[in-house]
Amino acid sequence: MHPGIKLVIASSLTLLLLPGLAASAAPPDQKELKDVLHQLDVAAAGFHSTSANVEFDSIQTDPVYDKTVQTGTVKYKRNDKAFQMAVHFLTENGKSNPKDLTYSGGKGMLYEKLTDHLYVRDLTKYESYLLLGFGASGTQLADKWEITYLGTEPMMDGKTSVKTVKLELVAKDPDVRKLFPKVTIWVDPARAVSLKQIFDEGQGQSRISNYSNIKLNPSLSESDFTIKTDSKTQIMR
Repeated sequence: MHPGIKLVIASSLTLLLLPGLAASAAPPDQKELKDVLHQLDVAAAGFHSTSANVEFDSIQTDPVYDKTVQTGTVKYKRNDKAFQMAVHFLTENGKSNPKDLTYSGGKGMLYEKLTDHLYVRDLTKYESYLLLGFGASGTQLADKWEITYLGTEPMMDGKTSVKTVKLELVAKDPDVRKLFPKVTIWVDPARAVSLKQIFDEGQGQSRISNYSNIKLNPSLSESDFTIKTDSKTQIMR
């Protein structure tokens, strides 16, 4: 799988609402998780779209250390059970390297402007996982993830300090676990959005996503999710 297409999945799993089931005599961590899930479900009811600044750090520790930092903006739009996502990369390791990454209707696409290459991948199999990251109920997400509550931690959203909840997610689908054995997120339950995510890809590789200046329910158009190519664009499937 092309590294950029993995970013489609990683990016699309942001703004996660976290599931969980707790009994009346649940231990403290489970009670905290149950309270957080309730907040997320309430916030999810009003979720339609979002936009934010984003930084993606791709890190390799084995066999030698390497780090790639990409920055840009990200936009999400959800309508009933369908959603669209777009990441517009501007820089890579501090230098201009524009790329457009989109997901819509089961199709993930990555357009590298400097090479004029368009990578297309069918991600229908993973759509249920991607959809559940945007306004989903706790029960829906519980069908897909094993959740571990890891406490709270303050994080910055721009100049604002936000109290986040740290959770560890392990996909129940073995094919998803092959891509990402573990996902750790820092979620703001009041807005049902993630400020940070770490996607463990195994074998010494990981992706860290940091989101800032998050705006809820902005007005987004179809052009925000459309990749513009030309007659010379090479399409790689």
